[in-house]
Amino acid sequence: MTAEALSIGDVAERTGLSVHALRFYEREGLLVGPVQCTAGGRRRYTASDVDWLLICVKLRESGMPLADLKRFAELVRRGPGNEAERLRLLDDHRQRVEAQIEALEGCRSLIAWKVGVYAEHLARGSAGGLWDPTD
Repeated sequence: MTAEALSIGDVAERTGLSVHALRFYEREGLLVGPVQCTAGGRRRYTASDVDWLLICVKLRESGMPLADLKRFAELVRRGPGNEAERLRLLDDHRQRVEAQIEALEGCRSLIAWKVGVYAEHLARGSAGGLWDPTD
């Protein structure tokens, strides 16, 4: 194998995806290029495949639906001329992520407040006012 060719195990290790997930991504058309195979049928990935998969991992971790990721990969495979559609897809996702972050920040703020309430009551040795179900 050349320095550029990576086994499926190497790619799994570099991306954090399982071998099963990598095969799924390939089957679902989520890669931007065809995966090359050896004469023995072993997959050979490139550094570009790894770079693309790392983007896919972040998009999925941030909640991008598979259908959107598939559409994005399809647009990239088509090449130049559809950048506006790619931008719309990514911008829509960014807006969803920003809304999730805002909602989570609200949750974090409430939790931090409640932690403070409990810490204050514990420091005073009093549990009064902490939602006693017997009240």
